[in-house]
Amino acid sequence: MSALDCLAQEKIWFEKPRYDEAERRFYERMNGYVQAPQDVGANTILQDIARARENIQKSLAGTTSSTNSTADQGELISRIKSLELENQSLHKVVDDLRTALSKLECRVAVLEKSPAPAPPAPTPSVPYTNGTTVQQKSSAPVKKEEEDEDDFDLFGSDEEDEEAERIKEERLKAYAEKKAKKPALIAKSSILLDVKPWDDETDMVKLEECVRSVQADGLLWGTSKLVPVGYGIKKLQIACVVEDDKVGTDMLEEEITKFEDYVNVSA
Repeated sequence: MSALDCLAQEKIWFEKPRYDEAERRFYERMNGYVQAPQDVGANTILQDIARARENIQKSLAGTTSSTNSTADQGELISRIKSLELENQSLHKVVDDLRTALSKLECRVAVLEKSPAPAPPAPTPSVPYTNGTTVQQKSSAPVKKEEEDEDDFDLFGSDEEDEEAERIKEERLKAYAEKKAKKPALIAKSSILLDVKPWDDETDMVKLEECVRSVQADGLLWGTSKLVPVGYGIKKLQIACVVEDDKVGTDMLEEEITKFEDYVNVSA
């Protein structure tokens, strides 16, 4: 805030001579004092000074209000201009969307009116005596076909039958060899084992080491965890993946129960 604004808001200092004069007159009347002509002239001067100060105060207040109104008017004009620009940009976006929509409608209408492509005609095939089929291609003129009609053998010769039989046997032999080389599928199973200790004082870490020490071809141990059973006793729950042809549950149970110091066999 500037010094001019502070001075415009402070009214007490401009009106102070009036308050002082009123207070002096009050006490003079109370004491029966009569004013001298000099005092009357001095009071007139003081009143003129007070009026001048009031006029200055009013002019300063009017200047401040006019300044504030001018600032508000400038801010209003700037906001109106920004709104006009935003309105113009929105109109442009709407026009672009309308143009794109009309183009899309035209393309859809053209696609709906265009006929669907006709499927290609199937090529005729001629069956042979051995059961296989081949595609028939006619490229010779009609007159040539009529000339060679007497030379065409419908059922084929014996040499063609032997050649087709030989090719069929070779393909069957190759297929059998390829199938023999293909590895056979191995059946596997995922098993979840529960191993119970003797009591709550059994070393569960050592118990898990004993269980994992069981190794066999086609056996793969997985994750494990301790599951509470009751009375502070926890059982070992361990997962494994086995090949069905090599490892069975009976073999796993037989190997694990050998660790009698840790595994509760009677459970």
